[in-house]
Amino acid sequence: MFAAAAVTMTTRMSVADTSQTPSPIQKRTPSYPAYLSLTLLTAIVVIASLLRFHAIGQKNIWVDEGVSIALARLDWYNFVRILWRHEANMTLYYLFLRAWLPFGSSEPYIRTLSALFGIATIPAVFVLARRMFDVRVGLIASLLLAVNAYAIRYSQEARSYSLYPFLCVLSTIYFLKYLQQSTRTNRIAYVVLSVLTVYAHFFAGLLIIAQYISVRLLDPKTVPSDMKKTWKHIAFSVAPLLIFVATTGVGVLRWVPRPRLSDLRTCFLFLTGNGGTVLMLLYAAAVAGAMANSLRRGLRRPFYFETWRYAFLFVWLAFPILFVFLISQLKPLFVTRYFVFTIPALVIVAAAGLARIRPRSVVGALLLVFAFLSFRGDGAFYQKDFDISRDDWRAASRYVLARSEPGDVILFHQPITRMPYEYYKSVTPAENPPAVIYPQHGARLMFRDFYAGRPPDAFLASIPASYQRIWVALSYNQLPTGPDPTTRFLTDLFKKDYHAVTVREFPGIEVRLYSNATETR
Repeated sequence: MFAAAAVTMTTRMSVADTSQTPSPIQKRTPSYPAYLSLTLLTAIVVIASLLRFHAIGQKNIWVDEGVSIALARLDWYNFVRILWRHEANMTLYYLFLRAWLPFGSSEPYIRTLSALFGIATIPAVFVLARRMFDVRVGLIASLLLAVNAYAIRYSQEARSYSLYPFLCVLSTIYFLKYLQQSTRTNRIAYVVLSVLTVYAHFFAGLLIIAQYISVRLLDPKTVPSDMKKTWKHIAFSVAPLLIFVATTGVGVLRWVPRPRLSDLRTCFLFLTGNGGTVLMLLYAAAVAGAMANSLRRGLRRPFYFETWRYAFLFVWLAFPILFVFLISQLKPLFVTRYFVFTIPALVIVAAAGLARIRPRSVVGALLLVFAFLSFRGDGAFYQKDFDISRDDWRAASRYVLARSEPGDVILFHQPITRMPYEYYKSVTPAENPPAVIYPQHGARLMFRDFYAGRPPDAFLASIPASYQRIWVALSYNQLPTGPDPTTRFLTDLFKKDYHAVTVREFPGIEVRLYSNATETR
């Protein structure tokens, strides 16, 4: 609230009249007290930090996070194999996590890596917005990002969804610097950051395409002469990822349904901060106000900076979402969290729209409304996830580990769900943890265990003769018509061969203990 009120007291920096200059990309020279902007930005970063660290270990590690942790703990041979075969996406994040894990293993510690990236994005957005507009817009954009529930949600997840938005902002900062001053340093920084961004998440490539589209709106005479060479260097550097996609396809996304128009609305509800329809409409109005200002300046090419900056932000925001939505009608790829990298564009263009409102007291009142609705979204997130159904592997794993006896074994109906169990087994004291018999390809976790496929019927049929007690973890096994074929097969088989079964339900998980032992706990 302090930051929202303080932003309204700032004085707009002086901006040179771009209509008098032939350059379409103009450097901004602020006349604004540095100490005041630094103080306000610090206050916003503190707010962002409190929101991102609050209850950071409250929720359990779910399947995707379990995969990140298990993958980062693999030996180098298996680590490289799993990256090349299945998990090249988020490679950069896995490398960071691999270096992070030796120093701690708790849920808050593991997620702190993502929180740090999320917090670092706040001042990065300020720098970008200040370069594109002015200090006032930078502060408003930073505040909007600081309280955005979707940004907070993915600053508390052991995945790459806070790293690659951060890198997207850095890439864009040097994209602008390179257009303004085509020095060798700016060019190298832009190439390196852009490449790292794509290695942090494949969808970041859509930002590079958005940057390319926006350059096409400029006068070719003002674009750096080596820009085409720069694009080629980026493309060459990400070629291994292009080969990966070409050879492996998108099979890992076969669970994604074909999106409908209602999914677009849900996407924007999430991206604007889970504050409900009112907050989404407020963002839409702010964005519309900013775009209307650019339209008044005309759409004749070539674009000059005063118009081009709006066009670029709009392309960054809208192009990835609409493009993926359209191609997902043929091959579904539309997952809202993949678009988290568009939030910086959203808050900057919304801030530009808000900054134009007069009088400034109205801006202050609107920011308080934005903050109130955003905090409501934050509070809802702390209570319950709003974009996933989180399987409770913490409770399920502790239940199994507390009741397991010597000689027990465990089977995972979905091989990938072994990963969060392995994490909780590593941090939970247990006298007799059950041995994993599926997926199992060696004495320790291997790359083959991540995507082993359904347990073969012949293997399931051999279990009763080999084990007196077996734990079965079932998840993601329900079809519209009921349990899937593997669940039905093992249920019928074990019902005949084991005389006792104990069933315990957890959110998203069913744990069964089949036993032929004379006594069970």
